[in-house]
Amino acid sequence: MAGKGEGPAIGIDLGTTYSCVGVWQHDRVEIIANDQGNRTTPSYVGFTDTERLIGDAAKNQVAMNPINTVFDAKRLIGRRFNDASVQSDIKLWPFKVIAGAADKPMIVVNYKGEEKQFAAEEISSMVLMKMREIAEAYLGSTIKNAVVTVPAYFNDSQRQATKDAGVIAGLNVMRIINEPTAAAIAYGLDKKATSVGEKNVLIFDLGGGTFDVSLLTIEEGIFEVKATAGDTHLGGEDFDNRMVNHFVQEFKRKNKKDISGNPRALRRLRTSCERAKRTLSSTAQTTIEIDSLYEGIDFYSTITRARFEELNMDLFRKCMEPVEKCLRDAKMDKRSVHDVVLVGGSTRIPKVQQLLQDFFNGKELCKSINPDEAVAYGAAVQAAILSGEGNEKMVQEAEKYKSEDEEHKKKVEAKNALENYAYNMRNTVKDDKIGGKLAPADKKKIEDAIEQAIQWLDNNQLAEADEFEDKMKELESICNPIIAKMYQGGAGPDVGGGADDDYAPPSGGSGAGPKIEEVD
Repeated sequence: MAGKGEGPAIGIDLGTTYSCVGVWQHDRVEIIANDQGNRTTPSYVGFTDTERLIGDAAKNQVAMNPINTVFDAKRLIGRRFNDASVQSDIKLWPFKVIAGAADKPMIVVNYKGEEKQFAAEEISSMVLMKMREIAEAYLGSTIKNAVVTVPAYFNDSQRQATKDAGVIAGLNVMRIINEPTAAAIAYGLDKKATSVGEKNVLIFDLGGGTFDVSLLTIEEGIFEVKATAGDTHLGGEDFDNRMVNHFVQEFKRKNKKDISGNPRALRRLRTSCERAKRTLSSTAQTTIEIDSLYEGIDFYSTITRARFEELNMDLFRKCMEPVEKCLRDAKMDKRSVHDVVLVGGSTRIPKVQQLLQDFFNGKELCKSINPDEAVAYGAAVQAAILSGEGNEKMVQEAEKYKSEDEEHKKKVEAKNALENYAYNMRNTVKDDKIGGKLAPADKKKIEDAIEQAIQWLDNNQLAEADEFEDKMKELESICNPIIAKMYQGGAGPDVGGGADDDYAPPSGGSGAGPKIEEVD
């Protein structure tokens, strides 16, 4: 229960590009606007010679201060510097990221004239702190408790790091819940599921920078993630880019000048394009008007919804592929999906809705809740349940969500065991004391098996517990006999001491072993 003197518990959607906060009040959810009057806040932190800016203020000065304005921290949280995804993201960011202790990515900025390094969870904690302050200003009381959401595909390390970000922000994170689960709760689909038995729900989440499709089954208030798919680099920003390029070309044709090398002109054009895109979701055409865009030249133009759709058609169609993949992976026919829920601002685009509705044979889409706010909305409902602010019935239902967590925990433990074993074994073989004693062919055999396992892990983050366990047995059956042989007929596989008593082989087995991710 929330203690005395504390305000109500809040729900926070900590997004890649924008974040949102909600609270249960007067028997309904209030999504809270920030000091700029916006109901979503950019997940941006800017560092200057004099101050630290968070949210709108940080995003508004990004063009003047690109190398010290940090965004996309969610893409780094709980990951290793050497992850392939981290390496490819680093190439796209204007700010600097280096490897810190324990292969942790560190963001390097200049702040008040000094070089400073921050972990991703520290940046995320600043955004969470901002969301907390937004809620406190609105409610007029101190906030301690929060439910924070994460993508369904986040692993244990990413979830733990998100929790840590909450702690740094001075929050008690009551629970971390999956974004698609929060969206389903926002629509009360867990309540409706009780009357029909099992319910299949597809969550289509097209945000500013990421695209996630999740297929959930809900039975008696219990959520199970059946499959996830998507594209971590597809979203509203890509649609903006297409329009920006379209107008850059037009400016070139009309004025024989190329603005693509001028960051300020591009920034102003991008802001106008973003606004135009939103307008086109409700009208058939709109105008772009920018005074003195480049070298004193004013830019006026119009764009129709049809032209905007044409510019992005390949991307819109690409959004349907993960929907098919999700159904395939879950071995489900599209006719057996009961509800299709829209999340993320980009789902307002009429063409996207039309393609999705056509795919589901004209089915009505759940879109009555603002798609930017649906996740925070569900998190706020959950926060109210957990802090005992709903009648007791809601509390009992919250208990049911625990079994979803239990299932997930089994998977995570099996995955961690395999990860630990693979990374420990890799370090073991690298260690001259041990690796030096191995026959080159044996050493290569182990290294290849480890690389193959790590590769498999990267591609199968959502596998079932038994799949991780099988992979573990397979890897052990290759590595352990070789290590055992090196200790001259030690006690068969999974040998203990041997010649060098200071070497204990990596622990294996079913879900045993330390959780490597939590060790910093």
